[in-house]
Amino acid sequence: MSTDVKRLITVLAALLLAALTTTPARAADGDAPSAGQRIAEALRTSPVYVDEAYADAVPPSRQRQLADRIRRTGLPVKVVLTPLTKGDAFDGDSGVLAGIVRDRLQDQRELILITTDGDFPDSLNGYEWPADTHQTRDAVTAAGLLDETRDAGLADLTAEAVDLVAEGKGTQRYEDAVKELDGSAAPDAQASGSPASESSSDGTGGWWLWPLIAVPTLALTALATRALVRSRRTPSAIPQLVFATARAADEAELRHRAEAEVLALGEATQAADVSTTPALQRALDAYAAAGRVLDEARGVPDLAGVLALAQEGRDALACSPGLPLCFFDPRHGRAALRTGWRQLGRRDRLDVAVCQGCADALRARRAPEVLTDTDEDGRTVPYFELQAGRSVWAATGYGSLMSPLDGFNTRRTATR
Repeated sequence: MSTDVKRLITVLAALLLAALTTTPARAADGDAPSAGQRIAEALRTSPVYVDEAYADAVPPSRQRQLADRIRRTGLPVKVVLTPLTKGDAFDGDSGVLAGIVRDRLQDQRELILITTDGDFPDSLNGYEWPADTHQTRDAVTAAGLLDETRDAGLADLTAEAVDLVAEGKGTQRYEDAVKELDGSAAPDAQASGSPASESSSDGTGGWWLWPLIAVPTLALTALATRALVRSRRTPSAIPQLVFATARAADEAELRHRAEAEVLALGEATQAADVSTTPALQRALDAYAAAGRVLDEARGVPDLAGVLALAQEGRDALACSPGLPLCFFDPRHGRAALRTGWRQLGRRDRLDVAVCQGCADALRARRAPEVLTDTDEDGRTVPYFELQAGRSVWAATGYGSLMSPLDGFNTRRTATR
């Protein structure tokens, strides 16, 4: 990172600190209420808040039905369905959203909040104060695992979540859903003989790694969320330039890293002995592909692809292919293990390579950090949600689903 960029970030950080310590919880113009305050005010008149971006998925008629459903439960349930992306008023974090809304509803001692998820737009998260009396977190998670909701729209998924919270058996429902999914996956795993199935006996593999019941208490989650919120009381007052500058700095640093890896791979291929390196041609092909992608890179996903191609080239030179880079975010480095993973709301399961950090997140039923991209509608989504024909990285999973080099060559051939 250049000295000028570091200086700019330092100045912006100082401005941000001043804004956080002196600006009341209002929007930047001082007149319009903050995003959190606006949502909280809407929730005082209706238990359901739906951002206009989801108006088609949850139209007014369905919103009224959800509100009536909530009132019949007699519980303090509130629903907030709003897009969450990095750099927005909540920095794309549903936990931050929940904490801010809770702070704006301090007069409501008991609160059950159901929100959209920042990493997976078709998923929901559940929060409850002052304690997890109704097993809200598990209930809302279970709603997305049931057979009847796997292809359900956002309105139906939310309705099911409300019903499971009202039932008060969220943990049991979650465990039953996990057992059903685990049982249905076992025959496939045995038949495939995949690394995931072979390592399941020692607890390091198998698609079911992610739902192991290692749930941190909601009290700790609430405390952590509220601590984060206290340091971000005025998210809508934060200059967007801070986020834009940080993103640009991250991309610039990743580009330098990609350039260095391509250069190192080129030097290694030149020094390799043809007689002792049977896969030298593949390493050369990976080097050429990495250089081409680097030259044409349009953002972080492509730069991450350069890292994946460089890794494949190094493996070819070493004649000992190992695990690829982490499926969820290649910037995490080489994967530590392979595991089965099913995207919420879908039936198909993928055998993916993950770093230890992402494996731990899945094991604790937390969403791992995911590399994002922009879809055709301009929305920020997990890169693997893009159509395979549109993104070579979605098609290959940066090496988890198929060789990045083979995917690059296939797409290049198809576009000629």
